Amino acid sequence: MPDMIDNRDAEQLDLQRYLAIARRRHMHILIPLFLGWLTVWSLSWILHPRYRSGTLILVEQPTMPKDYVTPNVNEDLQQRMQSITQQILSRTRLLHIIEGSHLYGIGQPGVNADDQVERMRKDIEIELVRDGQGRVNAFNVYYTAADPRVAQQVTNELTELFINENLEVRQKQSEDTTKFLEDQLAAARQSLAEQEEKIRQFKGQHVGELPGQLESNLQILSSLQSQLRSDEDALNTARQERSYLESLAEQYRAMKVTTSGGTPGTPLGLASLDQELDSLRAQLASLSSRYTGNHPDVKRLQEQIAETQRRRDRLVSEMQSGKNTSDVDTASVATLPAQLQSQLHSNQIEISNRERSIAELKTKLSEYQGRLNQEPVREQQLSDLTRGYDQSKATYDELLKKKNESAMATSMELLQRGERFRVLDPPSLPNKPSFPNRLKFCGIGLAIGLAFGILVAGAFEMLDDRLYSEKDIKKLLPVPVICEIPVIQTPADGHALHTRAWARRVTTAAVVLVMLAGSAFSYLRG
Repeated sequence: MPDMIDNRDAEQLDLQRYLAIARRRHMHILIPLFLGWLTVWSLSWILHPRYRSGTLILVEQPTMPKDYVTPNVNEDLQQRMQSITQQILSRTRLLHIIEGSHLYGIGQPGVNADDQVERMRKDIEIELVRDGQGRVNAFNVYYTAADPRVAQQVTNELTELFINENLEVRQKQSEDTTKFLEDQLAAARQSLAEQEEKIRQFKGQHVGELPGQLESNLQILSSLQSQLRSDEDALNTARQERSYLESLAEQYRAMKVTTSGGTPGTPLGLASLDQELDSLRAQLASLSSRYTGNHPDVKRLQEQIAETQRRRDRLVSEMQSGKNTSDVDTASVATLPAQLQSQLHSNQIEISNRERSIAELKTKLSEYQGRLNQEPVREQQLSDLTRGYDQSKATYDELLKKKNESAMATSMELLQRGERFRVLDPPSLPNKPSFPNRLKFCGIGLAIGLAFGILVAGAFEMLDDRLYSEKDIKKLLPVPVICEIPVIQTPADGHALHTRAWARRVTTAAVVLVMLAGSAFSYLRG
């Protein structure tokens, strides 16, 4: 607790000491303060003024909703602004403005064009304006010049450059995007055509072996198997008929021998006809169990049975009418071998046709069976080709959709319906210079003068060896101070002291009034 009291006393003593020094050396502080302020204030009126003109450009969003037309340009406005700014601040563009407005002593000897461009870049300022979500929705363009009208004129030219450059950049990006998609679409179309040609050639080379023809191949194979069974049955029937015809021919030959060498009147021919009818009827019954009445073999047997029945009826009628049996038998025997020979010849042709048909059917069956065996292999090959085709088709459809959307976006940009810049505040005509800020210079001069005054007062205080306080005396003397002799002033000394005090007050008031007046003048006329 005593330590805290001692520290507070020490701080109060130090503060009192500094205040005492300020009272003693206030003229040493006041005069440098005034001189420093006056120097900087005068400098603010000597420096050439520079005027700053500015404009606010609003970034308008596309008039068409994105759900209907999707823009095909870079939507990062900040990145696009950097690109546009670099193009506008290029050497060619700035030299054109410098020559048009006669800036920076253009045309004078010894003036470097690169230095002019660099100076103009320093005088141009681009300031982005962001919304609450950090998105750029506007920007300011500033230009500083020695003449306010020149500053306004150049700012107006820069504004037009930003607006036109934005339109050109968006249109070029949109057209380049559409052109790129068109080139990609042409390449995708070529690839798709190649895939289609490969599939077409594959299908042409493997007709009948494709997966889509499996059902038809099975139906054809089943039909061929059924037809083969039918032809094999017909062949067996024809062979049975041939055996019968050959046995009948043998009987006719035996009957002929018997008739020519045996007893007349023997009804051997009638027995043969009955035997032939029984055989034909047995064959008809066998065929009728497998085929309908419209089958050719059934109709042929029915005709043979009818013909044989007519022959039998005619023979029976002749025998009953009393004719010579030997003559009848001799006539029948004479006519029957030719008919039998015709039947044997027809039967041989039928057997040959059936055998040839069966051979062809077996060949076709082998061919279709091979197709069915190759179907899994062709299915895998076609699946590989189709997979490549599907990928090419999907790529083509996607590119076609994007190309159409990009073409609509390009049309929107050409009609200036996309994102664009609009001047919200036209370039201003500055009434006051932006540099130098004379009021700020007053503050800077005040700070410099005060620092200089404190430095001067401190120097005088260090060079002064007089003692002004009891504390300094106690530090100097090794023994305690018992008493103090007061200052004895004469009336003349008091009057002089009073005069110097009033002089200091008047000087202080004059300095303060001058600085206030100068600052007010800088504010009103600066």
